[in-house]
Amino acid sequence: MDEETLTVWLDTALLMLGGFILTTVLLLAAVNPPANSTETSGEQRPGNVMIEAQWHDGLAADIDLWVAAPGDKPVGYSNAHGDVFNLLRDDRGMTHDATNINYEVAYSRGMPAGEYIANVHLFETLAVSFPVEVRVVASVKGNTDDGARQIVTTTVQLRHENHQVTAFRFRLDEDGELVPGSVNSLYRELRVPKP
Repeated sequence: MDEETLTVWLDTALLMLGGFILTTVLLLAAVNPPANSTETSGEQRPGNVMIEAQWHDGLAADIDLWVAAPGDKPVGYSNAHGDVFNLLRDDRGMTHDATNINYEVAYSRGMPAGEYIANVHLFETLAVSFPVEVRVVASVKGNTDDGARQIVTTTVQLRHENHQVTAFRFRLDEDGELVPGSVNSLYRELRVPKP
């Protein structure tokens, strides 16, 4: 091969290689786009809505927290996660518990506008006197790191095994603010028994 043909061949090969590299870089940007600013904001961090249930420490009672977010399925011991909420721990009273603290909590990812519901269900007891009091608290945390603020707090009484009550229902608007006049305790079944 003469020198002129070799130069043309090398120039063509380098141009093709450069074109391939440029195409690859452009395709990588399209296949793996940078994160959308709404996905990295506080909206998607866990704990935007927190619902907690606590009953007397050391009490041998298996009480279950059940929660529902707008348009999502109920979340509780037999269905520990949904699209919005996750139940962090199924506290069974004194059974398989390293501490005497009786506490369950559900955290959300995001806080869609609409109605939220919190129920408590007395699954099982061992030699307790009735009624069993359960404190239920709902808190919200916006997109800032200011911390959570309580928006609803109540104490309910469970009077027998398998008793389920709606602790509260409330609505949040698009900004994650409590809709005035929306808090009530109108009963709605949430518990989903294990199959």
